[in-house]
Amino acid sequence: MQRVLITLGVVLVLAGLLWPWLARLPWGRLPGDIAIERDGFSFYFPLGTSLLVSALLSLLLWWWRR
Repeated sequence: MQRVLITLGVVLVLAGLLWPWLARLPWGRLPGDIAIERDGFSFYFPLGTSLLVSALLSLLLWWWRR
């Protein structure tokens, strides 16, 4: 458990440091993401992005446990 928490912490720190470059990637604008914009109201639900991240994490964790 300690190794998982340390790894997660290192990944979060690296993501924070690399955020200016990571923000330029097309993540969050995938097909399937729901975006509604009207006067004085905007709603964004990243459904496609959430499914992709979930699948990648599931594969990564499955591979790691093997």
